[in-house]
Amino acid sequence: MKDKILKIVKENTMLIVLVLVVLFFNATTHGTMLMPSQFNALITQNAYVYVLATGMLMCMLTGGNIDLSCGSFVCLVGVIGAKVMVNAGASTPVGILVMLLVGVIYGAILGYVIAYINIPPWIATLAGFLALRGWGVALLDGNSNISPLPADFCGLFSGKMNDLFGGPRIGGVQYNMTSIVIALVASVIVVFLLFRERATKLKKGYEADSLAKVIVKSVLICFVIMLFGYKFALAGGVPFSLIWVAVIVLIYNFITSKTDIGRYFYTIGGNAEATRLSGIDTKRIMFIAYLNMAVLTVVSAFLTMARFQAANSTAGTNYEMDAISACVVGGVSAYGGSGTVFGMIVGATLIGVINLGMSLMGIDANWQKVVKGVVLLGAVVFEILNNKKTATK
Repeated sequence: MKDKILKIVKENTMLIVLVLVVLFFNATTHGTMLMPSQFNALITQNAYVYVLATGMLMCMLTGGNIDLSCGSFVCLVGVIGAKVMVNAGASTPVGILVMLLVGVIYGAILGYVIAYINIPPWIATLAGFLALRGWGVALLDGNSNISPLPADFCGLFSGKMNDLFGGPRIGGVQYNMTSIVIALVASVIVVFLLFRERATKLKKGYEADSLAKVIVKSVLICFVIMLFGYKFALAGGVPFSLIWVAVIVLIYNFITSKTDIGRYFYTIGGNAEATRLSGIDTKRIMFIAYLNMAVLTVVSAFLTMARFQAANSTAGTNYEMDAISACVVGGVSAYGGSGTVFGMIVGATLIGVINLGMSLMGIDANWQKVVKGVVLLGAVVFEILNNKKTATK
């Protein structure tokens, strides 16, 4: 029994830490942390982290590789998009397509340089880190920003879903019933998928979680989903940024867990030479990783631009560090070959909660960086010690 409890704690360490951190900040802020407005702020202020961390996860799986240029690329592609939509007067769809095209071109160049010319990823992306922001600022022609962006663009990436069911008004608060309905549907889907996965494993003779564990997991996940749905109902509706994040993480969770190409990312990180000798084109996988990273960076630029309703020279600052931190804290190996989308979500949420909680407490921004640095180092130390214990058994 003791071993089972220790195993559960070990497998869910960061999730437990996340819950404790939320409770700590809720106590120190006298309940402010769990107010509906803070749930909304947690998602809208950190949506870019989830998107960028998803792309960073794919890069890190290939052997601990990272992209240092993504934050600077957010700045550049945002300025280009703003010039197209604001200065040139193009429609929102045209602006989005132009930005995506720029992302594909940059991703293809970066992927080719890394995969086929064999320039180390940290050097290639460091060059982008320096050059892309300089290019973006230069395109601003001495202005601090380009604004205002089209209202339909901002609404698409930073607005909220209207209430389709006419929620009641109770105690002076208008409830957005659409949020509750979405949470209920999501909960049903999660329960269905968890039980179907267990049934499939048992049918094929694979090791599967016990029925009690699946039930407990279903209850906990549904509780979190319904809590967010309730808070969003009080805060005016589900933010579109959450929908973008949910779609992206679900797609990549499917890719990494259910497709051959997703498994290739893991095998390359585990042993690149053995993967190549088995007939897998490792260069193509590396190329795809950085092309994919660039496209997701464009999506994060959409979310950032819509949130501030402008493109500016400081957009994307330290975004690459937030994405890397979210992955490492979420259990993605710094050496490649292991990590999950769910773990990345936990890590990104923990980083977001720390940022939000310390801001509510009025802690200086410099001390916030110190805390995040300590958390990041602690996550890496935990991984190394955990790997040593596993190796000695």
